[in-house]
Amino acid sequence: MGKLVGVDIGGTFTDIVVLDENQKRLQIGKASTTPREPSIGLITGLDALEVSYPDIDLIIHGTTVATNAILERKGVRCGLIATRGFRDILELRRRDRPHLYGLTGSYEPLIPRDRRKEVSERISAEGEILIPLAEEEVIAAAEELVAEGVEAIVISFLNAYINPENERSAKALLETRLPSIYIVASADILPLFREFERTSTAAVNAYVQPIVSRYLALLGQRLEERGYSGNLLIMQSNGGMMSVEAARDFSVNTILSGPAAGVIAATKIAAESGFQNLIGYDMGGTSLDVSLVTEGKPVVSNGIEPEFGVPIMVSMIDIHTIGAGGGSIARIDEGGLLQVGPESAGAEPGPVCYGLGGTEPTVTDANVVLGRINPDYPIARAADFSFDLDRARSVLIEKVGKPLGLSLEEAALAILTVANNRIAGSIRRISIDRGHDPRDFVLFSFGGGGPLMVSFLLRELGVSQALVPYYPGIASAWGCVIADLQHDFVTMINRRLSELDPADAERIFAEHLAQGERLIESKQIPLTQVTVLREAEISYEGQTHVIRTPLPTGPVSPLVIAESFRRAYLRQYGQVDETFSGLETLLESIPIRLLNLRTSVIGVRPDLLLKDFILNPKTTLQDAQKGTRPVYVENRFVACPIYDRSLLPWGSHFPGPAVIEQPDTTIWIEPWVRVHVGEGGSLFLSPA
Repeated sequence: MGKLVGVDIGGTFTDIVVLDENQKRLQIGKASTTPREPSIGLITGLDALEVSYPDIDLIIHGTTVATNAILERKGVRCGLIATRGFRDILELRRRDRPHLYGLTGSYEPLIPRDRRKEVSERISAEGEILIPLAEEEVIAAAEELVAEGVEAIVISFLNAYINPENERSAKALLETRLPSIYIVASADILPLFREFERTSTAAVNAYVQPIVSRYLALLGQRLEERGYSGNLLIMQSNGGMMSVEAARDFSVNTILSGPAAGVIAATKIAAESGFQNLIGYDMGGTSLDVSLVTEGKPVVSNGIEPEFGVPIMVSMIDIHTIGAGGGSIARIDEGGLLQVGPESAGAEPGPVCYGLGGTEPTVTDANVVLGRINPDYPIARAADFSFDLDRARSVLIEKVGKPLGLSLEEAALAILTVANNRIAGSIRRISIDRGHDPRDFVLFSFGGGGPLMVSFLLRELGVSQALVPYYPGIASAWGCVIADLQHDFVTMINRRLSELDPADAERIFAEHLAQGERLIESKQIPLTQVTVLREAEISYEGQTHVIRTPLPTGPVSPLVIAESFRRAYLRQYGQVDETFSGLETLLESIPIRLLNLRTSVIGVRPDLLLKDFILNPKTTLQDAQKGTRPVYVENRFVACPIYDRSLLPWGSHFPGPAVIEQPDTTIWIEPWVRVHVGEGGSLFLSPA
């Protein structure tokens, strides 16, 4: 293709990459996110890069529209139509609590009880229709919900996963009678058992679908008005792209759209330098996303719970998110302790130092006060913009320094220490808590705020090396540009493996492949090949949790699946040592249960390597040094060298302390860290 555009809309900044393959030219840009109408920030960013819309061949977009609607509880008014006697499934949930210790906490379902209706119908666990659908009751229930102002209706019937006939009949009936209302059938969104998770996932889809649909329609209109006539593709939570039409119908698949693109970028950029195992952390202005990549592949999960009692069970890259970014607000809690986040100043009004109305101290304010961020040329701001440094100092002293008895610099350092420890904790949760030693991984730092924290994390986690890509601040937008087309399919089996007919498994995989190929071919995107990944979700009988097991290519049989499962089981839970030698014999005697078969159909796009678009500046370190600036280091201000990253020669080495500046981020190098500039301009940090 010729000109590609990747866009990631975050909570604070909208990141943009414009790639011209023919001219080998790469442009990057950042614009302030416009939360009330995100497409405005996107268009503003493209206009600032003077992009000719008719010349663009493809736009790939990562969006947080659905994510924000869930986290902020700003989705649409929804209703639920359930099997008679089962309207309270969202509140019955599971036997868990908001807090492990104690009975405190609260839960509020996305759809309250007064907007949940019941109708007569019943399907057995074997898929037999015991009670036909009472269509007149469906119509009456829907009309009551519409009278209550709902924009979307969820249909979730008992055992619909095994036979969706009643759900689909109800959906077709309502779509004909209520064309302006969004109708969601649970088995279309998640055709798997576990009534609560299926209903919750469908409810989330309905909750965000009108918002996502309206946003994509408006964005398409704005692009068309400017002359764009190409494809608009949307990033999915699984790291692949899908069409706008699919994003409208399956909006729940966009929940981790932007962060997933960042993981794809981290995986491929690290691979360019020969690294297959990495811990990626993406710190922007609002949040921090942590992910794990093993053997060159992102770790995948079957879902997340963005807030208590609201599980979303769709295939997605395993990403742990916390409220820790450059805009995270520092405050003193009721116990007199310093807390940082999860509240954020966001794009509006932003940190105090922006001078745009912010009144609470943030991580960015602390970095500016300590000299780590250039107060005269901050990230993503015009060259004539400067921070209000005096205001930042005043607020830091007033709201953190005085209450804690700290000096200005001590208060700023305390904010960064608390924020860094929260980041380190989230990295431990996704690595150590899951049986991985961070010391076996490369730390991949990206996002506009990530490189400011990388030196601290290098030492805190005991990691031997960290990698900062050439454009860390727009990595997620780059991930959009290089992502493949991908569609995931799942079919429930729920029987003992010994009872599986291999012909049934092959038929299911063939149906998945045919559906995926049709969807991929419809987008007419240049591809190198279509690949297929087949997996099974399996457990020993009696276990609640299943293991997602990769299957080899070629014919499947119960024996092949069983061997694959045992290998996956030992990888996840570890080898059985002599002390528990009897356990392995015991496991072999327990029947294996096959729950689901999964297929990922991937349209592989031509390789794009970031380093191919970066030129070796042919300069010296002296050429790259812009001067010095006082930076607070080890309890005093020190004149630190300031480097222009674009002028750092490949192959060069230098020690900290130092500040490296570039348009999309700032990198802080502690005194005990040594920097190596690799091929393609990537920075490799290691303890000195």
